[in-house]
Amino acid sequence: MARKNGRRSGSMVTIHDVARHAGVSPMTVSRVINSETNVREETRAKVAASIKTLRFSPNPAARNLASAASIHIGILHASSTAAYLSELLLGALEQSSLSSCQLMLEQCENLESERKALQRLIADGVDGVILPAPLGDSEDALKTVATAGLPAVLVTSGRPVPGFSAVSINDFEAAREMTRHLLSLGHRRIAFINGHPGHSASGQRFRGFMEGMTEAGVEVSANQVAQGFFTDRSGLEAAERLLGNGWKPTAIFACNDDMAVGALMEARRRQVPIPAALAIIGFDDLPLATQVTPSLTVVKQPIQEMAQRAILSLLFSLKHSGRRARPTDRVLPFALVQRASTAIFQSRLAAG
Repeated sequence: MARKNGRRSGSMVTIHDVARHAGVSPMTVSRVINSETNVREETRAKVAASIKTLRFSPNPAARNLASAASIHIGILHASSTAAYLSELLLGALEQSSLSSCQLMLEQCENLESERKALQRLIADGVDGVILPAPLGDSEDALKTVATAGLPAVLVTSGRPVPGFSAVSINDFEAAREMTRHLLSLGHRRIAFINGHPGHSASGQRFRGFMEGMTEAGVEVSANQVAQGFFTDRSGLEAAERLLGNGWKPTAIFACNDDMAVGALMEARRRQVPIPAALAIIGFDDLPLATQVTPSLTVVKQPIQEMAQRAILSLLFSLKHSGRRARPTDRVLPFALVQRASTAIFQSRLAAG
């Protein structure tokens, strides 16, 4: 007679199942679920993948968080494109589910609504706050959070702020590396669409572009830089100016994917072949980067992982509040992703 399997088909997945699947101990799985920091990042990622694959839903009663009460984390967001916000919330929701904490979302459009949204979060008793760009650059928001004594984490901010934890990439270095890549393909006439002036990351990306061009001995004139606002419409309008001023760039470096898509639309309207006559690159690697034709070469920043790290950072601060946990500035790696919107450019055109 065949021996019965100890775990019936369709029965609840346990922490031991996750441990076997990930090749780690049940204690390690517990540490990941409880957002403890003494776990290597590759191990944490392996456990998280197993949890997702097995659809493991931890028992809240078995978790050891900062207290028996549920932890509430507020996320205030403003001026974000739908694609960026979607990636941010996907990461935050996944980690909050793993860590048994609850998210409270508030949206704001201006300084007054920003104040009211933060006041609502504080009045509702949030334990910590996540401030995605551009709120990490808002002196008013930072002052309000600090006055309330709440731990906060800035996400995708381009500058460190004393007293606040942050999760970001090195925007300056990422833009410089992408500029070097375009130069290596034979481009010299590279135009740049800057991001929203209210985002510190925009300034860092522009600095990286300028440094890459300066290193190569290529001058940058005023007519090859256009202002955008991180929307596809602003990217289209910026590309219209760049392609219509008689200078004829061979590449456009847009400060985010939405603006790159707008630039691509304008190039199509003008019947400019991509990438044969014009390369277009973006920044973020949101899903829309692969949904357009040609697909976009991009700087990839791990927005979902940034949101996950922000949740973990807040939980760590709350657990160790009695030990005066110091703010942490986590800089995650970026990557250059080559796709169909760029290719080696013919030198006879690049030199024209």
